[in-house]
Amino acid sequence: MSNDQKFDLGAVYLTRRVADTFGEEQEPIIELLQRHARGDWGSVGAEDAASNDQALIDGNQLLSAYTLPDFRGGETIKLWVITEADRATTTVLFPGEY
Repeated sequence: MSNDQKFDLGAVYLTRRVADTFGEEQEPIIELLQRHARGDWGSVGAEDAASNDQALIDGNQLLSAYTLPDFRGGETIKLWVITEADRATTTVLFPGEY
């Protein structure tokens, strides 16, 4: 865990749809994972951000939401990053896959 990380991500998984969408272009995914681990929850609301901050103390599930503008020709993509309460796994997925 790096100095600016607030928690371990555990094993990282991408849903098949996310993996197919990004293919070999993994840099955007890596950046989102780094933001998530630093406690930058992206575009979640204030209540969800506060819940995540408390989850760092209580050990509950963490959820971040990010929007990637201008992905491959102007398409906007929304992704969620979820770290389970036990911090054993983190999954990157599209909101509709939850």
